[in-house]
Amino acid sequence: MPVDHYENFPVASWLLPRRLREPVAAIYAFARSADDIADEGELDADTRLRKLAEYRSELAKIAAGLPTQHPIFRRLAAAIAKHDLPLSPFSDLLDAFSQDVVKTRYADFDELLAYCRRSADPVGRLLLRLFRAESAAQLAWSDAICSSLQLINHWQDVAIDAARGRIYLPQEDLQRYAVGEAQILAGKLDDRWRQLLRFQVERARAMMHAGAPLGRTLPGRIGLELRLIVAGGLSILAKIEAADYDVFRSRPTLKPLDWPLLLARAAVS
Repeated sequence: MPVDHYENFPVASWLLPRRLREPVAAIYAFARSADDIADEGELDADTRLRKLAEYRSELAKIAAGLPTQHPIFRRLAAAIAKHDLPLSPFSDLLDAFSQDVVKTRYADFDELLAYCRRSADPVGRLLLRLFRAESAAQLAWSDAICSSLQLINHWQDVAIDAARGRIYLPQEDLQRYAVGEAQILAGKLDDRWRQLLRFQVERARAMMHAGAPLGRTLPGRIGLELRLIVAGGLSILAKIEAADYDVFRSRPTLKPLDWPLLLARAAVS
């Protein structure tokens, strides 16, 4: 499960049924490669947007039933056809990645959450589609988990994102706690920063707990996988707290020794 960009999402792990490992891997390959276009390397903004537009063109070919020679989209087309996956979540992901190229600040939490709904929630909804578990309650729980995971990733990566010119912390919260962008770039830890990040951690935790019932509605290994994801997200938040909210000098992550305890927690939750 831990991988570079989508480390908080399941990626064809051993907990998934064998029949679903390929479509999950195809979804992941699409999402990660598009995310890399938006984030990685030294490309300028116009080139990134052009490459993401090419992805939209490939997705349009799938929608129109036309062949594609792109290896990522050939694989994705097979998964979409076999499992009757909707195309809108893939479009939403591309919209979010394009937004990352041009938008570097968020006025308030609602604006940030709207971004999460397109950058994270579509992945959960696609997984629920694979399991044909799409009740209104299940979709809402999934959205809460995925948005929380996205927020947790932002709080893990405050320093990394700031170095790239992006600050996901809502501007209204920066003002409320009197934390300036210069302080973030300098990695200055003080009580104002601690109060700010404590607020964000508690908000992400509440959202994760709100979505946690999803793992108890799904059977077998996928239910265990989801409970493990929830436990992992909550563990990262606990690590941020244990570090006294210093995400500047050490990025909180899950270590190999964390997994047995998390698995045990997931098994009994």
